[in-house]
Amino acid sequence: MSIVALADGQQSSVTLDVLHDVAARNNIRIASKADEEAYLLVLQSADMTAANVDSLPDYIDPRLEPVPTTGGREYWKSKNNSHNAWSHQAHIVAEKPLSDVLKGRKVIMKDNMSVYGLPHTCGTFPQLVSKDGKYPIAKIDATITKRLLEAGATIAGTSTCENYSLTPMSYTSANGPVHNPWLHDHNTGGSTSGGACLLALGNARAAGVPGLEEAGEDIDMAMGGDQAGSIRLPSAYCGVYGLKPTHGLVPYTGIAGLHPMIDYTGPMARKLEDIAILLTVVAGYDGLDTRMTPESPLRQHVADYAKQLASEEHPGKGLKVGIIMESLSAPGTQSKVAEIVRSAALEHFKASGATVSEVSVPMHLLGPAIWTAATRAHLAGLAIGGRIPDVLSHNIPHLSLRWPPDQEMYDLLTVANPAVINIIFCETFLKEKFGPEVQAKAHRHVLQLRAAYDKALEEFDVLITPTTPAVAPPHPDLRPEAEGGSSVMDKIKLAVGSTNHTCPFNVTGHPALNVPCGWAPARNGSGMLPVGMQVIGKRWDDIGVLKAAKAFELGGGGLGAWPGQTKG
Repeated sequence: MSIVALADGQQSSVTLDVLHDVAARNNIRIASKADEEAYLLVLQSADMTAANVDSLPDYIDPRLEPVPTTGGREYWKSKNNSHNAWSHQAHIVAEKPLSDVLKGRKVIMKDNMSVYGLPHTCGTFPQLVSKDGKYPIAKIDATITKRLLEAGATIAGTSTCENYSLTPMSYTSANGPVHNPWLHDHNTGGSTSGGACLLALGNARAAGVPGLEEAGEDIDMAMGGDQAGSIRLPSAYCGVYGLKPTHGLVPYTGIAGLHPMIDYTGPMARKLEDIAILLTVVAGYDGLDTRMTPESPLRQHVADYAKQLASEEHPGKGLKVGIIMESLSAPGTQSKVAEIVRSAALEHFKASGATVSEVSVPMHLLGPAIWTAATRAHLAGLAIGGRIPDVLSHNIPHLSLRWPPDQEMYDLLTVANPAVINIIFCETFLKEKFGPEVQAKAHRHVLQLRAAYDKALEEFDVLITPTTPAVAPPHPDLRPEAEGGSSVMDKIKLAVGSTNHTCPFNVTGHPALNVPCGWAPARNGSGMLPVGMQVIGKRWDDIGVLKAAKAFELGGGGLGAWPGQTKG
């Protein structure tokens, strides 16, 4: 590795003490005086070079410049927010949209996405994402924000997301818990908690669910983020559609990520056709996102998913559906949920003309462990510390994440979201105990896991699992533990196993869609909650997943009527 310049003769704050401290932290002692002088000089040179670059004015790629809008970019806190789903409201419309595909449609953005002029919270506390203790104001439009505005959408604001997007539950945001519209004090799922809630409000109001008068206005569509199931899981808990596209189909530029291998953004909606419309608008290469590959389509080559879906009159004809056997009896999967998913798939796919049978994919049960081992040793630095990926990327210029962790971070987050502290501890421990070997081996097993699903998809057009092992749980008791509130372990246990059917597809890259398919009793018997079915397709066959979901609908499948309240 070359050295671009030497700091010879220049004053430097890098002293011999600094050099020896750096060496000691690498378990090295420098004994030679000549070596000491040489390494001090090159360390001073590195310091000089980095300082020179740090002194340059910042550069933001012109492709991320904000879309000109009518009426500016004002935002406000919602006065009607009983379910805590809104982060900030707005009414943003492009001055000169390039199309009217989404004209008049209100879209909400998860609050880890850049919307120029709006606060960017990442669901956490302001002092953890900025140096001045205030939420930073976005300096760019994320690629998907720009594409939505150019398609005529109205950006209605940002929805509450979970703390650092690091939980599948909905009680961790600095805003407080997000409540399920179908059953208050229950989780909406996370981390796209607010988006799922705001979508479900429309359905719940239409069904006559009481207590929603102060929950805020309805929206039409939402954009979510998904690293382990954070689009699909809240969609399942709330009874709406949510798609994790093929990895690399939709650019993630301008969105706070967790790990490039598992970062996804995708559409959420009440109607399947709206999923297709949104996907058509946001998909395609942007020239900035390193998650995209040579397989990613250029914008002009993106399929018209909405048109293809609408033109398919008999999507069930010839369709082969395989239910993954292991998903129905996996540890933690409630038998009631498994039976609802299995029965719905058999009845409604067959009614549309499809053939349905079970298929064994034994590696499905190993998927969660592979997902964990493949990412956990680097997750804290990337997701919480703001370390940029090791390939060229356009990071978010307005975020200044606090790192390394300190006692204040611990005190805040062990109460709000202990999963964040767990991620920090795990990274340190796994790196020190295992080094890179286990993570490298896990990456090879990702390819094996992908091959296992691909083999099943040679026989079937789509695969089926429950989206979640169980229906939405109640929120933990958020009072201080000393006052009888839930403990750290209580909160951690709430999420254990909840993403076991979704996270494998984050590492393998297959498209996966939550499809509402029925109702099951709440865990505490206080009411009925939605059940979701996950439809998985071949990589880059996102339209095949959408067509399969349409076949399910045409066969009579769907969420079904709200069963009403149950007396607790």
